[in-house]
Amino acid sequence: MRNYPRNSPQAAARLVALAALADGHLSLKEIRKLEQAHAAQRLGLSVDAFSQVLQSLSEDMLATAFTHWGTACQLDEDLLPALLREVDDPALRHTVLALCVEVAQADSHLVPSECGLIARMVLHWQGIPHGRVAASC
Repeated sequence: MRNYPRNSPQAAARLVALAALADGHLSLKEIRKLEQAHAAQRLGLSVDAFSQVLQSLSEDMLATAFTHWGTACQLDEDLLPALLREVDDPALRHTVLALCVEVAQADSHLVPSECGLIARMVLHWQGIPHGRVAASC
């Protein structure tokens, strides 16, 4: 997995991209939601730079995938906490979490992998208001 500087727009965008891929695919509704929410701009990136982070994440996940396609979007248990540690600014965490919830809800169908990812974010980032997340999952 690529390394990004702590609290960088790329580190934050990668977490939002993880939420978009958490159900195993990136849907058109999720892409539209990211655009409507101005996700790239809210994270300090151009749309092209956000797309590059998403593509890089996809490549990294495929390169480290387990033995079959169905596990391509699963992370090693130790990797997510490492990625979450790359974002420690409270305001940035709040923005990332809000965008993750928006993208997970984009297709009006939350699956356990999406809820699980968001729940792990909330647990790791203790102190982040998460009432909206609890109501979603």
